[in-house]
Amino acid sequence: MSILLFVMLGVFIFMMFRRNKKTQQQQAELQSKFGPGVEVMTSFGLFGRIVDIDEADNKVTLELSPGNLATVHRQAVTKVIEPAVETTPEAEPAAASPVVPDDASSLTTPETGSTATGAETPEENLKRFNDEGKKDS
Repeated sequence: MSILLFVMLGVFIFMMFRRNKKTQQQQAELQSKFGPGVEVMTSFGLFGRIVDIDEADNKVTLELSPGNLATVHRQAVTKVIEPAVETTPEAEPAAASPVVPDDASSLTTPETGSTATGAETPEENLKRFNDEGKKDS
């Protein structure tokens, strides 16, 4: 029974070291992508562009917006933001984009020529609002 306990303890320790090694490899891979001009996200949710890296003090200077700089610890940068791939209108199928008229013709119904929303005079509006109030009580 005690042999089984030592084997399980050994497996647990092995798994713990393996997980730490994987985490260190992922962190090293992330750190290798760092360089000026790279878009990143910090662990506390700030997005910015790397301006400068201080290897001696483990600090990274981020430009959050034009003229606004923030200095954070190098380990606070947790994600490199990949640039989004932009699609060109020619690459998209024509059926996927909705047809939008360039005039006000869609606001009127073709058979009567009146507006689709039904135009009421101010007097008709007032009468309708007053009638709706009487129905509730």
